[in-house]
Amino acid sequence: MIGLKGTLNVIDNTGALIVECVNVLKNKVNNGHGSVGDEIVCVVKKARPVSAEAASSVNAVKVRRGDVRRAVIVRTRKAVRRPDGSYIRFDDNAAVLLNNKREMLGTRIGGLVSADLRYKGWGKIVSLAPKAV
Repeated sequence: MIGLKGTLNVIDNTGALIVECVNVLKNKVNNGHGSVGDEIVCVVKKARPVSAEAASSVNAVKVRRGDVRRAVIVRTRKAVRRPDGSYIRFDDNAAVLLNNKREMLGTRIGGLVSADLRYKGWGKIVSLAPKAV
C-alpha cells in the first residue's frame, strides 16, 4: 500500500533512482492507497548524475531530480492476496516511470515484477521484466 509521501525504487533505465508518491490516480476505493498495478503521480527525489558527454549521447538520462512524473507500482512490501488464496510480498516498493500517454519512459527493466500486472493491463512491463513472480 503506497500512499502520500511513500518512497519507491525505480527499476527502469530512465535515470531516476528514488521517487516519492504525491497522488494515487483513480483509486477511490482504497482511501487513496495504491497497490500493485495502480498508477501514481510521483516526484523524482534521487537521480543519476548527468555529465556533459552523456547529455548529448543517445542513452541520455530522461529525468532529473525534481521532475513530476507518472509511474506504475510493480512491487510492494505489503502482502497482496491472489485469487488462489496465496499471498505475495516483496522486499521493497518499486515503480516504473510512464509518460502522459501511459507508455513506459524507459526501455529496460532491471528487477523482478509482480505477475499480477498482466491482469491489470500492464503486459508490456511484464514482458520486458527479467522475471515475473
